[in-house]
Amino acid sequence: MTTREPIKDYGFYLFDADGTLFDTTELIVRCFENTAQGHQLPFPGRDAVLRYVGLPLRTQMECYFGTLEDETFDRYRQTHLTHQMAIYRDHLKLCPGVAEALRRLNDRAKKCAVVTSRMRPSLSLYLQETGIDGYFQAIVTAESTTRHKPEPEPVLEALRQLDATAGCALVVGDSVFDIESGRRAGVDTALVAWSATAATSLAVAPTWQTSDMNDLCG
Repeated sequence: MTTREPIKDYGFYLFDADGTLFDTTELIVRCFENTAQGHQLPFPGRDAVLRYVGLPLRTQMECYFGTLEDETFDRYRQTHLTHQMAIYRDHLKLCPGVAEALRRLNDRAKKCAVVTSRMRPSLSLYLQETGIDGYFQAIVTAESTTRHKPEPEPVLEALRQLDATAGCALVVGDSVFDIESGRRAGVDTALVAWSATAATSLAVAPTWQTSDMNDLCG
């Protein structure tokens, strides 16, 4: 059951990236808008784009543009990534409280992971650019597993890398895909309050809700 009581202490914290660590909302929307314009496709709209943030890029594109042949997806992806690299510095920022919470967790010898459907190169760049790359002992990206959120494999892979058990870990995310992935892996979950997803709309309720990343630090 979702609760707003103080979040209990865990040994391992598994963070989603976009919308949880990084406020990349405007960046993501602008990239999909540019891709649509560049290939004469209908832009699905801001709300539709945000609904599927957290899924792998190809899955997102097929939600908006229909089933894609490999060659077509490669062209769309190149347009998307080129624009992303051109504008990310104008839009990339951390969500509130992230740097302080990670520092406090690190000071308390907690182990942290990033579990994301983002590809490794852009994730590594964003972690470095925002100065939080040194806080993570495990990284799970779209390349790490063959099945992705909301399936449990990404969370299970993070647990494997951390040598952690499900009962000692917490998944922190902003989307239904994070919460479902954690639950299917048998891991407690926390939904951040700045999510575009309301906890009451989820088929599977998060264990916790948090309006401040520092809630994780005891």
